[in-house]
Amino acid sequence: MILNITKLGEDILRKKAEPIAEVNDEIRQLANDMLETMIDADGVGLAGPQVGKGLRIFVAMSDDDVKRVFINPQIIKTSEDVAAYEEGCLSIPQVYESITRPVRVTVQALNENGRPFTLDADGLLARIIQHENDHLDGILYIDRGDKAFAEKTEAQFRKRAERAAQKAKEKEAKAKRIAAKIAAKESKKAK
Repeated sequence: MILNITKLGEDILRKKAEPIAEVNDEIRQLANDMLETMIDADGVGLAGPQVGKGLRIFVAMSDDDVKRVFINPQIIKTSEDVAAYEEGCLSIPQVYESITRPVRVTVQALNENGRPFTLDADGLLARIIQHENDHLDGILYIDRGDKAFAEKTEAQFRKRAERAAQKAKEKEAKAKRIAAKIAAKESKKAK
């Protein structure tokens, strides 16, 4: 099932996610839905808060096309070597910024069957793991870049949300006017 992706400005993106107590069928279904949603949106990673779930889970699919599920992940080691790379985010569509991160990480997590694993990752997969793990702590990639860029981006998304809310309000008011006209015509016919 394709899930709705939360956008910048929605509170859940700024909250620390809760650990998953038990890996059960519900969590496995969430992981499958998140993978389906990520692929449908042409993403390479997706975290629980991005689909409205305040849970410590993310999914990833790097350039090796392996679908991975990380439950209650912990990055236990990062390299001293760092590199800059232009990042984007499904929750901040069409906004990109060069972000510097370690090039290698070691992460421990549970898979979709509740089995613990440790993964050494480098390159794109290491970046995806760091980006998605940040989501679990309420951190967005724009927080790791230029402060002025982050403020501008947040203001832009606030304005978009306000315009969308105004349009929805106008649409609702129009629907009420139309319903009132129809009701008045029906009332006249009934007399």
